[in-house]
Amino acid sequence: MDNPEAIRGKRVLVIEDGPTLTHGEMQYGAGWVAARRFGAAEIVDPRPFAVGTIAATYQKYPKTGPILPAMGYGDEQVRDLEKTINGSDVDLVVSATPIDLTRIIRINKPVQRVRYELQEIGVPTLEDVLKAKFGK
Repeated sequence: MDNPEAIRGKRVLVIEDGPTLTHGEMQYGAGWVAARRFGAAEIVDPRPFAVGTIAATYQKYPKTGPILPAMGYGDEQVRDLEKTINGSDVDLVVSATPIDLTRIIRINKPVQRVRYELQEIGVPTLEDVLKAKFGK
């Protein structure tokens, strides 16, 4: 986290990697964990604020839940992501995307970035699982 104390007591919008939530069917990721761990007062459901292609993403992937998937496969989707974020009634944005969203869109509220790395514990390792599935 850039500044974990910035989250405490805030109403936050959590943004996670889009494909992880949609195609990967994960319910949450590192941003949600950080928001909970560092004392967010509330994780605000972004679905009421979703516009255009982002609203369509929620319809197509209804299990996505109250986390905003960072979708941006084209100019329209990037614009809709920006409008969804900026239209959300929150104090702070917690962004756990692989890229810094502020480099591609203008966000009208404070942003705290969450970064993460995979740490394997035990076996099978990710390499073991991939080799078993795909060989080599």
